[in-house]
Amino acid sequence: MKAVIRFLSSVKLAIALLIILAVASIVGTLIPQGRTAEEYAVRYGGLSSAFIRLQLTAVYHSLWYLALLGLFALNLLVCTLTRLSPKVRRARRPHLAADPKSLAAARIKDRFKRTGPLADAQADVQSGLKRAGYRVRSSVEGGRACLLGRKRTAGLFGSDIVHAGLLVIIAGGIASGLGGFKTSIPLKEGEVAAVPKAGFEVRLDEFATEYYPDGAVKDWKSTVTVLEGGKPVLTEIVEVNHPLAHKGFNLYQMDYGSDWESVTLEVWAKKKSDPAFLRKFNLKPGDKAALGDPEGTEVFVRRFLPDFVLGEANQPETRSLQPNNPAALVEGYRGGAKAFDGWIFAQYPDFAQMHGAEGADLVFELKGYTAGEYSVLEAAKDPGVPLVWLGSILLMAGLAVAFYWPTWEVRAVLEEAGGKTDVVLGGQAAKSRDRFEKEFAALVAALRRTP
Repeated sequence: MKAVIRFLSSVKLAIALLIILAVASIVGTLIPQGRTAEEYAVRYGGLSSAFIRLQLTAVYHSLWYLALLGLFALNLLVCTLTRLSPKVRRARRPHLAADPKSLAAARIKDRFKRTGPLADAQADVQSGLKRAGYRVRSSVEGGRACLLGRKRTAGLFGSDIVHAGLLVIIAGGIASGLGGFKTSIPLKEGEVAAVPKAGFEVRLDEFATEYYPDGAVKDWKSTVTVLEGGKPVLTEIVEVNHPLAHKGFNLYQMDYGSDWESVTLEVWAKKKSDPAFLRKFNLKPGDKAALGDPEGTEVFVRRFLPDFVLGEANQPETRSLQPNNPAALVEGYRGGAKAFDGWIFAQYPDFAQMHGAEGADLVFELKGYTAGEYSVLEAAKDPGVPLVWLGSILLMAGLAVAFYWPTWEVRAVLEEAGGKTDVVLGGQAAKSRDRFEKEFAALVAALRRTP
């Protein structure tokens, strides 16, 4: 059992665990966490499956990382408890007996003689220590009196308070790893979505993007209403770094995007044979409009792709949801039958070409596009946050006590001989020795002056 306690309280074990946790945290920073298997496959190729199996894509929620945290917490706990008991005994039942020779050999010391009996000298020294703010304990045995004056006893436990803070922080980390939850919720204006595991819904009332004068994005703002049982209970504006909090969940402004399903396209139609011919349309995919020519042509927008590319089997598809290469598929109908079709490109109007002899005289241009925006909220629940805050407070308090409230001790041994009392004083301070030496010198000077 002693061997197990020695192992668990070992400083070497603590250092090894800290190194392993640091390396794991670096890995968790370098490898994006919580992405899809497809994203990892694109980024890391064949290594992605190994990363997923080893839980390197979810380091802070992995069992091996939480186990390391638990072992480090156990190391701290055993270390603290093994050192706490002697400190408590020292604080509550200090050893009062002292040897004059050991005090005389101390770094901070003094010695003088007093006239009069031992009892009077003891009372004077005890009063002097109390006036200086020391709590005094004393014992008398034979012709010798031993006194112990101590102040700032709490300083003995500064490191233990630090350890307690670390333990609470680790507990918060484990709680977050086991019970933490995070998901993204894309919302269009007016759309309602349930927050998983929360028991309430959210509705996006309005989404707005603010810009700087140079055109750079300044802020995203989502006006969000929380619904319970279909009834609104809370409405707030969610911004970056200003989440909405409700029932232990936080809703963050995570991202935004364009709603290409409701895009409106500005399409121009011209005729090669008639330079004066120009028709302008504002159409959504699925809309049809009359061209107004003698042939009775109707223009139909079949499809829109924000980032046109030819994919597998040479089929058109969008490479991303960003408008890097906007394109629309336009079809022409005459007498109810399709007469021609072709893709038109906003950035490359010369690439447009209608397929079908009946559309050879027509030129279509994609002059513009307008799409509504949607907001992406991140719903997160982190049960470990209160523990992390509490642990941080304890950690700072422990450091303050350890560095700014050190324990000071003054021991005195008084022995009566030949009608005089020999007084030997020794001081000890874990920190702030210069200040303690000045106080010790002032205390001795006051005792020497005492008649």
